[in-house]
Amino acid sequence: MTLSVEEEKQALERVLQRVREKERSYRRYNFSEAQNAVLRTFFDLAQEYDTMEDFYRVCVAVPLIFLGLAARLHLLNERRDVLSLVCDSETGLVVPPLPAPQKMHLSCRTAIFQKSLLVPIQRKPSGQEGSEPRRLTDLVLGILEIPGGAGLDKANRFFLRKYANRIGYNLHNRLIAQQNIRHLKFINNLVMDIEHNVITPNMYFRHLFNKLRRRLNELEEVSREFSRMRQAGTNGCDDTACGRIQERLEALYDDLAANHREMLEHYNNYSLFLESLFRRDHFRKGHLVIRPRTCSIEKEVIAPQLDHYGHRLVKHGIRIAQPADMADEEIPLRVDVGLLSQVYANLFSNAVKYTMPVRDGSGEPVKIMAYGREYLANYFGPSRDGVKFNVFTTGKHLSEEEAQMLYRDGFRGEASKDKPGTGHGLAFIKQVVEIHGGVVGYERTAMGNNFYFVLPLSADEG
Repeated sequence: MTLSVEEEKQALERVLQRVREKERSYRRYNFSEAQNAVLRTFFDLAQEYDTMEDFYRVCVAVPLIFLGLAARLHLLNERRDVLSLVCDSETGLVVPPLPAPQKMHLSCRTAIFQKSLLVPIQRKPSGQEGSEPRRLTDLVLGILEIPGGAGLDKANRFFLRKYANRIGYNLHNRLIAQQNIRHLKFINNLVMDIEHNVITPNMYFRHLFNKLRRRLNELEEVSREFSRMRQAGTNGCDDTACGRIQERLEALYDDLAANHREMLEHYNNYSLFLESLFRRDHFRKGHLVIRPRTCSIEKEVIAPQLDHYGHRLVKHGIRIAQPADMADEEIPLRVDVGLLSQVYANLFSNAVKYTMPVRDGSGEPVKIMAYGREYLANYFGPSRDGVKFNVFTTGKHLSEEEAQMLYRDGFRGEASKDKPGTGHGLAFIKQVVEIHGGVVGYERTAMGNNFYFVLPLSADEG
């Protein structure tokens, strides 16, 4: 943004005024040489070390070296609901972080706890009117604990408060930077999701339009033939000729009606995927935001995708084995229909590409894709039941190494080398299932491979 000359003068004056205020404040603080060295060293090292772990170490090491004060760094987790010890000047980084004592509470004020001085680590103020945090956890990031510091005088407590503020402001900027990096990574992954699940399937419209064009060309040919018959008069339009025209028109009508149904089905599928991937909340929050509702998985998620991919499976000689109980004994779950539909779209699309023939019990070659589900009591813990959804395909078993890498983004196994694809589909499945509170998996079966995911019976609304 370009400012006018007058606006730039005003902006500069605001900064100069703030510098003058700081200059007066530091004269009034009258910090000791050691205390000033603490601030300078912390500032230098906070710029020098890039990782958050080293930053934690700097926070507790600087007061130990310059002031002889041991320090412990307690921070809130990402959800801001648990305060944990992350670093100690005596033992270093605490992995995993240890929950803080129950009676150690966050506060905006310096406090005493079991002979320790607790100094609040506050985040950087927003500087915008009307946007100040309303909750304590929105303002305070953690606590700098000084063991044995309860006896420190007022001046030292004041300095440690200022030091903790430096930690808070720097930590705030680092957290914002990390959040922005995660946001950018998510956007990049979302672009891949859109390319994989929307742009590539959109190319199928060209196939449908080509089919439509062929039918229209045939219709045009019938129209020309009928015109020739009319020009020939009664001799060219006998019952036999008219019957042939009628048969061709009926066949064309059936083909066009089927073409229309397929286009409408693809459009509905495409629209569902567009809605679920282009939600404003995804881009604003930096992660997939689900919109769950109670639904029939078989009728509302699986059946439409099976209709969409069924003819491709049949075209590739793959027999579809459908369970008899899913529709009759449906287990309603709260899921995001659009996102879960893309899970099945990816699984059925993979079935088209990777289902291979095997010998059945009678020695005959068969290619089969089967799907189903099973109820798993206490799968997620006591009284936390799950539902396992399976998609099985015949073919050669995956190697142990491939099975371990299967759901990693970009991974493509031995069988996929001569197949088109990006290796993103299964990673997308894992992401969607996990935000529903579920897990993904793979298992070998007698005749092939089973790809599955398990969802909690009472899915979290997110």
